[in-house]
Order: sequence, then structure tokens, then C-alpha cells
Amino acid sequence: MKLDRIRNFCIIAHIDHGKSTLADRMMEMTGTVAKREMKSQLLDSMELEREKGITIKLAPVRMKYDYQPKQSDTLRGQEWDETTQADSGCVGGVYDLNLIDTPGHVDFSYEVSRSLQACEGAVLVVDASQGIQAQTLANVYLAMEQNLVIIPVLNKVDLPAADVPRVSRQVINLLGCREDEIIQISAKTGNNVDQVLAAIVKRVPAPTGNTHDKTRALIFDSYYDDYRGVILYVRVVDGQIKKGEAIKMLATDANGLALEVGHLSPMMTPDPLLDTGEIGYIVTNLKTTREARVGDTVTLKKYIG
Repeated sequence: MKLDRIRNFCIIAHIDHGKSTLADRMMEMTGTVAKREMKSQLLDSMELEREKGITIKLAPVRMKYDYQPKQSDTLRGQEWDETTQADSGCVGGVYDLNLIDTPGHVDFSYEVSRSLQACEGAVLVVDASQGIQAQTLANVYLAMEQNLVIIPVLNKVDLPAADVPRVSRQVINLLGCREDEIIQISAKTGNNVDQVLAAIVKRVPAPTGNTHDKTRALIFDSYYDDYRGVILYVRVVDGQIKKGEAIKMLATDANGLALEVGHLSPMMTPDPLLDTGEIGYIVTNLKTTREARVGDTVTLKKYIG
């Protein structure tokens, strides 16, 4: 997939504001998961998460989205024709939308910050009845520090308690955005979720990097699998990582092999390589996650000498 067809983004929200429900609807609408296979809050893979309804473990997922520009897509009253390129200079066609589902609970701000490093954009979900919460503010400031493009979304606008004008003013005061940039949705029913997908393509910039440079990949999560060993979730900044290549962690100096590489759609899907700008996984022969710490850089051993 060409760099200009990739969008890496996360969802920021306070607990129970509808982050995981929105992620579920996105996966349904992009055909990533068939509706009949849908489990509520699919990305929340740990038992504790499903039990308490909160997201703990980061679970990236790649969605294929066929974006078709419409006249209503353009902002600021632009004239629209077949050559119009909306906000981020994009044209119609299939895009890879890589979603990192960040934790919404106050205890997991470290996991939020590390997942933001792998993104260029963030969808800010705010409950239209509750408004912006303190933890939401903290995560928005983290996103701003990373210079992420923020897409404001009001969720649960169909509920009787929703106060759209009041919460819209809160969002405008926080982000300095215009009112027509705020998308009003119901993640539960799916109403206007298609507008969120289109906004990700239009507003979030494509990743930068050079596929011909020396390989650099950011580890934004890692875990130990009893059957497969240490598995890394990475964002490839430059170069490529192919199956079978010898890899090296720059911070820990650990050496290993990329036994398998691939994408999560949302299940592990092996591929021959991970390319620049992509988010995916690496199955390694490392013995412990201490050898591949979050925030470390993966490169190829052949570049180190």
C-alpha cells in the first residue's frame, strides 16, 4: 500500500463515552468483520476488559475503506468537481485505516501516550450528554503534544439527555475548531459513522518515511504468547521488515529473528513484509518482553555491523 493511501489513527475518549462501540461500527462498515461474527467490543481482548467494559490492552486493527468523495465532503464552501481533493489532498479509492484502540480509563495513560506515537491523527469521542471529562482533557493534551490532527466527534446525540449545543461549545473552546468540523453520531446505531471514516481519510495526514532507508520501527506494545513467544506491535517508520530477517533492538541491544510478520484485521494475518508507514506485528524468537521494551526501535541486524 502506497504511503498516501495509509492513515494511522487512534480513538481518544473517556470511559463509557463509546470508544469501543465506535471501533466496532467502523469494523462492520468497512467489512473488516462480518456483522454475524461481531462480538461487542471486539478489540477488548482481555477477559478483565470485557468484564468491566474498559480497554486495557492495545489491539491495532487494519481496515480497508473505499473512500468516494462527495460534494458534501468539502468544507468552507469550496466548489466541488471531479478533481477536488478534500482537506488532506486525498482522492477516491481504497485506503488502509490503521486503528489503535487506546485505553479510556484513567489508570492507563502510559498506554495511551505510547499508542499516540504510532499515529498521525486522533478521533476524539465525547458523550453528548456528559461533555468533556478531566481524563479526556489529559489525553487530548497528549495528542496535541504529538502534533496529531484531532477529529472531534459527539456520540450518543440520539439520547434524550444529549445537550449538543453545550458540548459543542466545550469542544470548540478546547480545540479551536469550527462547529461544522464536529461530527454528530450514534455509535450504537451506526448513524453518521460513515462520516467519521471519510473524515479520517480527508483530515489525517498520510505517514512520512522512506521505504529505501535503513529499517526503523517503533515498538508501541509487546506481549508474551505461551505458544509463539514474544510478539511486537510496531509502526514501521522507514524501510521494511521481512519474514525471516535478523532484527535488533537498539535500546536493549537484543538480537532476534522475525519469524512472522503481518497485519491485524483484526486477527493476525501473515504477510511477506511490513512496509514504511504500516502498523503490524512481528512474531520473534525473543525469550522475554524485557528484550523488546515499549518505545524501543527495531532495526535489521545487518545495518548494525
